Amino acid sequence: MGRLQRKKPAFRPKDKSGNRAAVDSGQTEEAASDRSGTVSDAVLAEKKRRAVAAAAGRPAAPSREYPGRRQVDKIMQFLREVRVELRKVTWPSRKQTLGSTAVVIVLVIIIGVFLGAVDVMLSSLVHAVLQ
Repeated sequence: MGRLQRKKPAFRPKDKSGNRAAVDSGQTEEAASDRSGTVSDAVLAEKKRRAVAAAAGRPAAPSREYPGRRQVDKIMQFLREVRVELRKVTWPSRKQTLGSTAVVIVLVIIIGVFLGAVDVMLSSLVHAVLQ
């Protein structure tokens, strides 16, 4: 399936203010602050697309992505990760499942009988005190 997590961006040292420095990579300060994690990848891609269109002297065409695309991508990513995790689960055998179910049923019956007996005793005690 490949790696599901996004790759981390290349290391950029921090400047005195704690922001990632744009000096080494040649980026502007605005682009460096955008990469600090406050702006989503989709917004950055849109900004880059518009900048390329502006540099070429043509108006930027509207984005082809519909507004809910990011949410759909998140849901699909979640479902892929769920499938991967479920493959890692060690599932019990049929025999183990039936044995565990029998233990639970027997314990529920025993506790039910015990609580029923306590209820009968307490209600007869309250009835005797009230009369």
